[in-house]
Amino acid sequence: MTSLPLSAYVHLPWCVRKCPYCDFNSHVVDGTLPESAYLEALRRDLAAQAAVVPRRELRSVFFGGGTPSLVSAQTIGAILDALEATFGFESGIEITLEANPGASDAERFAGYRAAGVNRLSIGAQSFDDEHLAALGRIHAARDIDAAFAAARSARFENVNVDLMHGLPGQTVHEAERDLKRALALGPTHLSWYQLTVEPNTTFHKFPPSLPEDDVLADIEDAGFDLLAKNGYERYEVSAFALAGRASRHNLNYWRFGDYLGLGAGAHGKHTRPDRSLYRTANTRVPRDYMTSDSPTRPSDVAEDFFEFMLNTLRLTGGFSRALFRTRTRLDEVLLDRFAADAIDRGLLERIEMEDSEAGYRPTDLGLRFLNDLQLLAAEYDPA
Repeated sequence: MTSLPLSAYVHLPWCVRKCPYCDFNSHVVDGTLPESAYLEALRRDLAAQAAVVPRRELRSVFFGGGTPSLVSAQTIGAILDALEATFGFESGIEITLEANPGASDAERFAGYRAAGVNRLSIGAQSFDDEHLAALGRIHAARDIDAAFAAARSARFENVNVDLMHGLPGQTVHEAERDLKRALALGPTHLSWYQLTVEPNTTFHKFPPSLPEDDVLADIEDAGFDLLAKNGYERYEVSAFALAGRASRHNLNYWRFGDYLGLGAGAHGKHTRPDRSLYRTANTRVPRDYMTSDSPTRPSDVAEDFFEFMLNTLRLTGGFSRALFRTRTRLDEVLLDRFAADAIDRGLLERIEMEDSEAGYRPTDLGLRFLNDLQLLAAEYDPA
């Protein structure tokens, strides 16, 4: 089982201001970032996980947040050095860092590239200043263009742009205009996803007026057509890539691979030789994470079937029965029962994969009503 791919997620939890839609574990900066203390906590965390995770080289590293681009290139480089010394890196490893389009963030791009980061993810969200203000973003549309230019100047060939649609009051025309602005930059990858109101957010407490369902459907149809015409393949519900540029890190999640979860609030999963899953969950509060001798603890979550489906059902190309066999310890009878039910409802279809192995993938209806398909999977979880 140690042949399963292994990735590392590193959570850097600070941001300048909490956005009203954000339900991530992010904390507003209060003074100077405690980078040294956090780096030492990450090293302790890494050592603790290395003691229980079978060693193999990392396929990808992802720095998420928060706003990782608030952290210095020196600290990012030190984290990467620790990861490489502990696990090693596969040839061609993908190393992604999320960045905001602000001028101070863009000034750091060359330093991140020199530290080993080779993929940048720019959180544009919209190219409309009024919509950006409604989303609580602290950058303007012109800053996105400047940040993308800075990324290219820093020799980042692989750049993702995060873009939302279904924003408060957004029309189909406005959503298309946003997408055209993003495409004009020429990113290798686009994460184009609908704004959803999550619990424990400002938008949940004070709900904005979002577009009606028929407008949302028209936005998606127009966007999918525009992306396809520009050569972007939809390989996941909200992920679109030029040929060969699909995110290796996110594909590892969606194919139920193993991953380290480092940093405050991060979660991890790895597969033991008997195919049982060992999960970790870190304390969420950065202060507690930095002062704890053992910030990583085993997680009690054990919904293996639902977790597998939660990830793999997002893939437009589906998954094979072989993947289910190798990445869970569950009986395929369970898979067949769920699949038969989902097929009857028009949400799933049986397919033949490239290796002639049978598999399943969501139908167009299943992708549009993915939550319903995933909730159906939850009913079959034996946990």
